[in-house]
This record gives sequence, structure tokens and C-alpha cells, in this order.
Amino acid sequence: MNKPLLDVKEVPSTFQFITLSLQHLFAMFGATILVPFLVGLDPAIALISSGLGTIAFMIITKWQVPAYLGSSFAFIAPIIAAKAGGGPGAAMIGAFLAGLVYGTVALAIKKVGYQWIMKLLPPIVTGPIIIVIGLSLSGTAIDMAMNDASGEYSLLHFSVALVTLAVTILCSIYAKGLLKMVPILIGIVVGYLFALAVGIVDLTGVKEANWFEMPNFIFPFVHYDVSITYELVLIMVPVALVTLSEHIGHQLVLGKVVGRDYIKEPGLHRSILGDGMATIISALIGGPPKTTYGENIGVLAITKVYSVYVLFGAAIAAIVFGFIGKVTALIGSIPTPVMGGVSILLFGIIASSGLRMLVESKIDFGNNRNLAIASVILVIGIGGAFIKLSEDFQIEGMALAALIGVILNQILPTQKDEEQVEEFESQKANHIA
Repeated sequence: MNKPLLDVKEVPSTFQFITLSLQHLFAMFGATILVPFLVGLDPAIALISSGLGTIAFMIITKWQVPAYLGSSFAFIAPIIAAKAGGGPGAAMIGAFLAGLVYGTVALAIKKVGYQWIMKLLPPIVTGPIIIVIGLSLSGTAIDMAMNDASGEYSLLHFSVALVTLAVTILCSIYAKGLLKMVPILIGIVVGYLFALAVGIVDLTGVKEANWFEMPNFIFPFVHYDVSITYELVLIMVPVALVTLSEHIGHQLVLGKVVGRDYIKEPGLHRSILGDGMATIISALIGGPPKTTYGENIGVLAITKVYSVYVLFGAAIAAIVFGFIGKVTALIGSIPTPVMGGVSILLFGIIASSGLRMLVESKIDFGNNRNLAIASVILVIGIGGAFIKLSEDFQIEGMALAALIGVILNQILPTQKDEEQVEEFESQKANHIA
């Protein structure tokens, strides 16, 4: 490991604190605001909740883990489904339940270790589920890219999406240094400017917005009644199990980057609890579920700045930006095709990361067990299969795929078991002969 410019507990100068904190926030900015934009939540709340969640995470992990928590892409489809069934309040309840799952798992890990969750959710289960998460959103990305405000096909709007997509791809491949870590932000900015040039940006809201504005917080018992249903649990909880596996991967990679073993100290149970608390805080004020970001690890690796104080500064800046009306109105003025163009790449990357997990884990698809598990998860998840248990209750899509994947992984014999079965059958045949 190269010597860091600022190690985890090193305090930056005032100038470094301001500049490095803003730099880190901008690296997280595009992905953090994209999720609420896609699911119909207030981007200002997403910024505020990401800041509050990051601070909560740092406190719980004893200021030892330099991680920024942003909006989770894995929960996009579940939030949309929950909102369709019960409005924004249902989505917030579901997010709160997901946070409780994190807390429960953290407690279990503290008691018995973390190996059990890796056995419950090995790569052969989580890889295909991540692919389902990305591909199930592909239709949303294409609709956003190709259609105008009335839902009709528009070549002009599609051209904006394609320009945004092209710039984002080029930056992700050819940009150097920190710019390589912010292709989403650069793509959105260039796409916005192109959309402005072709006349599909409405700046009326930005002109009318105040510099200071109270965001559209959504509080339980104030803006919605709290009602927990089995359907809501099955929409959100399976996704939490998948993101837990992703969280463990992030902590392992982050530990390698900064030269520490975060699984042991402060402990995986603390980082998972911090992730869950961030999600709970977000749910209580109307924001999307939170997760540690791979972009965060990339910025740390490039800049060699590991200081938790810089991450704390980024969190404070996110909270402040959430209350600046001009900023949130500017975000709200981003045309749909701009976000659609970025989403085409992002959702594809999510799916590809599932493939990458399978490849890096050296999953053998010559083994029919693995082939069966992956195949069933993919077709059930992407095909939209569902089990209708009553008029008001059904298990569908990704939730059903995740549950079936976990069950298949538990009941299908492993390679060793298969060999034992074959040996038994061979011995039985010889005995009969």
C-alpha cells in the first residue's frame, strides 16, 4: 500500500477540509440524486439523508471506516412497487424494515460470526440476483431515454439521452485521475447543457426557487399511517439480504485500500449496523435506502486521502445542499432523457457487476447445480413471475427470484453431495448385478 496523503485519523487543514470534502461529495453526487429522481422522491431529502446516514455510520463504526453512504440502486424496483401499492409512505415503511434487517443481521454476526450469511447468500445466488436488479430496470431507462413528457417517442429526446450516454462512457474509459471517478456527474452536466441548447430544459422552477427552502420531508404518523403487510416485507426484505452480501464485499475491498481489517476492527457487525441505521434515518425523513458506495472506494484509491474528517465534511456539505432551494430546483430541472441516458449505462453496469461476481468467484457452470440455480433466478426475476396468495397479497419478481434462489441453494446437493449420490447409486447397481 502506498503512503496515504491523509490517513484515516489525520486532520486536514481548513483548505484541504473544504476542497477535499466537496471533491468527495461531487464524486457521490450523481448516483445519490439519480435514485430519488427515478423513484419519484425528493432529491434534497436524498442528499440530507445521505449526509445524516454517513455521520451515523461513522459514529457507529467509531470513526474508523472512511465510507460515504449514498442512495441504493438495488431498491429502485422495490420502491417503485411499494409506492404503486401504497404510496410514498409504504416505500418508507419498507425501507425502515430493510434497516431493521441490517440491525438483526448485525446482532447475529456479533454473536456467531459472519460465515453463515455468506453460506446463505453465496455468489451463485447473489450474482444472478444482481443481474436481475439491473436488467429489470432496463425498460425504465429506455422509456426515459426515448419518450417525451407525454410518453410519446421523440427523436430529439433520444438524441439528448444518446449524447449523455456517450459522454458518460467516454469519461469512464478515457478520463484520468479524479475525473475518471465522476463520469456520471460529467455525463449529467454535458447532457444538461446539450438539452438546454436544444430547448427542452425548463428553468422556471430555478428562477422562482428561494435560496433557502425546506425540503419535502415525509414523516411517519404525520404524512402517512404506519401499516406493515406481508407483501411489503417480501418486496423489500429479500433485497436487503442481497445488499448485505454486497456490503461485506465493499468492506473487504475498502480494508485492502486503506490497509486495515475492517471485518475484525471495528467489526463487520458495526459497519452493517451503521448501514442499517443510515437506511432507518433515511426512511424516517422520506429518503431512499442507503448503502456504502463503490465510487467511494475508487476515490480513496485514487486520491490516497483516507481521512474520516474529509468524509464527515462531505456529509455536512450534502446536508447543507439539501436546504438550498436553487440547487434542488436545478436538480429537478434535469430533463428525463438526460437521466435516461445515464441510466442505460448504470443499470447495465449493475447487471454486469453480477456477471463479474460470478466470474471472479469462479462459478463453474459446467456444474448443473449452479446452472439450475442461476437459470431459475434469472428467468423468474426478469420474466416477472409471481405467486398470488390472495387478492391483496402476492410474491413477485426479484423478491420471488431471491427466495427461490436461497431455497434452491440450500436443498440442491453440492458437488460433493452429488458425487456421494453417484457413488451410492453405483454401489447399489453393482449390488443388484
